[in-house]
Amino acid sequence: MKRFYKTVSVEPAAGGFEVRLDNRPIRSPAKAPLVFSSAALAGGVAGEWEAQGEQIDANSMPLMQLSSTAVDLIPAKRPDIVAAVSAYAETDLLCYRAEHPQELVERQHRAWQPLLDWATLRFDAPLQVCAGLMPRPQPPEALRALRSAVDSHDDWMLSALQTATGACGSLVVALALLDGRLSAVEAFEVSQLDENYQIEQWGEDPEAARRRAGLRAEIDSCRRFADLLRG
Repeated sequence: MKRFYKTVSVEPAAGGFEVRLDNRPIRSPAKAPLVFSSAALAGGVAGEWEAQGEQIDANSMPLMQLSSTAVDLIPAKRPDIVAAVSAYAETDLLCYRAEHPQELVERQHRAWQPLLDWATLRFDAPLQVCAGLMPRPQPPEALRALRSAVDSHDDWMLSALQTATGACGSLVVALALLDGRLSAVEAFEVSQLDENYQIEQWGEDPEAARRRAGLRAEIDSCRRFADLLRG
């Protein structure tokens, strides 16, 4: 739709801060009030609205999208979302290692094993590693611990965790990203390790490049959202 406002501002509101367009508070797509607990996140969302040209492009507003998800979707479907995000631990990317070539085997171990060790210490969730692609059952206690870690996030942070987990293909990487253990660049590189190796060998086609650029942007937006949410 066309841009319908001239001014964008952040103002105090009951429970936090709100973004106003021509002094009218913005709402989610479901028309729910958007009250930000963090002035920094409100400022980030305001910046996205301010940056719009004559036409409003929702795809250029990831902070607004994550905020809307936190208000419209997470509260209504929280148990299902927690279950879906937690399920990634059952077949986490970091647990499935190549058998060859040796260079890839070594890269995976150097990049992925420290994150699994971190998850063991951080969440008491020791996940098992296997070679090849055949699924291997994970220890039930580790899965319960990671589900508890997912459920410990409030609706706003869960919105970012859900998106980051899908973009990374790994719950452990997404948790490390939002916990500050990994930067957005590091999370992208770790989650794309296999793809990066294949690109080195065979090159990259334009469609794959576009897909990877989209994943990189999602991961970056999730980390920025989490940082702003924490203020």
